[in-house]
Amino acid sequence: MHKRSDPQATERILRSLPAWFGIEDAIVDYAAKSTVLESYVSEDEHGDVVGVALFERHFPQSAELSLIAVHADHRGGGHGRKLVEAGEEALRRDGCQYLEVHTVGASFEDPGYAATRSFYLSLGFAPMHEFDGLDWDGPTLILIKRL
Repeated sequence: MHKRSDPQATERILRSLPAWFGIEDAIVDYAAKSTVLESYVSEDEHGDVVGVALFERHFPQSAELSLIAVHADHRGGGHGRKLVEAGEEALRRDGCQYLEVHTVGASFEDPGYAATRSFYLSLGFAPMHEFDGLDWDGPTLILIKRL
């Protein structure tokens, strides 16, 4: 894992995941945010960036995992887990105590987002609250984790 931004790779990775990132404005926005938020990238054995994680510090005690994405051709290989763990370690060292993440809530049935929620649970996140209309028109689940 490397702490650095790569907007072009971020955009390429998001475009490989249209079921999660199919809105053009969101793709462009995440690529731009990768230059200002704390950004981590994961590379494959050839040195190509295949994963990205963006962390946003809201307060000294807390942060948000704003984006985690692994290229469709490299999902399931541990890149996502390692990206989150690298960000968590840096946040811990900087005195951060809590990490939150938002995803689509379970009341919106979708197998892809069910897998996303399962991924977060496997990393030790716990569901805190589900809101309608927070990040989109449907349900947003907020999960938290004590660092």
